[in-house]
Amino acid sequence: MAFESLSEKLSAAFKKLRGKGRLTEADIKEAMREVRLALLEADVSYKVVKDFVKNVSDRAVGQDVLESLTPAQMVIKIVNEELTKLMGSENVKLNISSKSPSVVMLVGLQGAGKTTNGAKLAGLMKTGGKRPLLVACDVYRPAAIKQLETVGGQLGIPVFQMGQGNPVDIAKAAIEHAKRHGNDLVLLDTAGRLHIDEELMDELKNIRTAVEPAEIMLVVDAMTGQDAVNAAAAFDEALVITGVMLTKLDGDARGGAALSVRAVTGKPIKYIGTGEKLDNIEPFHPDRMASRILGMGDVLTLIEKAEQSFDEKKAIKMAERLKKNQFTFEDYLEQLQSLKNMGDIKDIAAMLPGMDSKALKGVKVDEKAISRTEAIISSMTPKERENPQLLNGSRKKRIAAGSGTTVVDVNRLVKQFELTRDMAKQMTGGKKGKRMAMPGGMPFNF
Repeated sequence: MAFESLSEKLSAAFKKLRGKGRLTEADIKEAMREVRLALLEADVSYKVVKDFVKNVSDRAVGQDVLESLTPAQMVIKIVNEELTKLMGSENVKLNISSKSPSVVMLVGLQGAGKTTNGAKLAGLMKTGGKRPLLVACDVYRPAAIKQLETVGGQLGIPVFQMGQGNPVDIAKAAIEHAKRHGNDLVLLDTAGRLHIDEELMDELKNIRTAVEPAEIMLVVDAMTGQDAVNAAAAFDEALVITGVMLTKLDGDARGGAALSVRAVTGKPIKYIGTGEKLDNIEPFHPDRMASRILGMGDVLTLIEKAEQSFDEKKAIKMAERLKKNQFTFEDYLEQLQSLKNMGDIKDIAAMLPGMDSKALKGVKVDEKAISRTEAIISSMTPKERENPQLLNGSRKKRIAAGSGTTVVDVNRLVKQFELTRDMAKQMTGGKKGKRMAMPGGMPFNF
């Protein structure tokens, strides 16, 4: 989980402050020492840490904090604000030129995930109404063109390629192709190297001169820590990048690259890769990320994820059925699939306030539970899904055999279904239940 180690250490530092009624300058100095160590262990640049701690300390020793009735909360508020500022203060959108097609040039070292994450970005822009075209300008890496065609095909996005030709000629031809075929966004997947060299930079400069991209997006692997920041500085010096995409952020428990890259390059992080699936990409919001780091949750991103998997017409129809107490296993399955589309259950839970990495430590999510539930419901007849009262012992045995589960699994699902239905009934009746059950046999208490 991203920032897991940093979140735990910061939480420990602030816990000591919360135990004090009033704070002294010595208390704040001690807390800042722990914050400094936590950031350095998270692989944040030393200069960035030094400036960050100084800014927080200068604000934290002010009279407003020392004389506050809740000084610990004031310090956390200051740290939250400074973390947000460190990462760029606000979300910065992709540069789109006034003339079509708008060109995005994807650059970065080999292994950073340029090809896959470039396709993810194209997919995200497609959901926003754009008509993207992916372009294979990496003519050196074996199977690079095939990889781009594969991920493009999975997302339903066309890929332009001319084999092992000249990357500059390919980029120019791709733009003409986009004009003829109505593509308003062109994403150039350029070649990378294991290390930055003059030959690579010259090629990228030639492409930039030939196509005048609206966006030069640097793709960096968050797991490489300070190496990612050094690469960002080198690419920016040579090409003048306009934005950064951090990949594999879900696999980096430290998060140093995310906290350093903006401060070192002055260029905004615009997107983050949060997993291996082709929809695991998010716009980067510094304020939301700061809240996640401090264990305050990220409710806005959670709402956005819910909206993406939410069908308004189905929701209206579902509300009508709930009012009439007609909630069935078909409805339950629909809700389950919507939840599944939102992503990993543990990641979703981590976006809730108070559910930081420490709170979720030891929590085990059975990844196969949703698949088991789908198999059980699929093994029911249409009448059984519509009327669960029909599920007697013999029917449950048949369903268990058909789904490769046990009667115990079927009984557990029926009980979970009844709990969810009763909760829905209470909510539509104007009463608020004390327990909320997640579908798939995974209850969470609030």
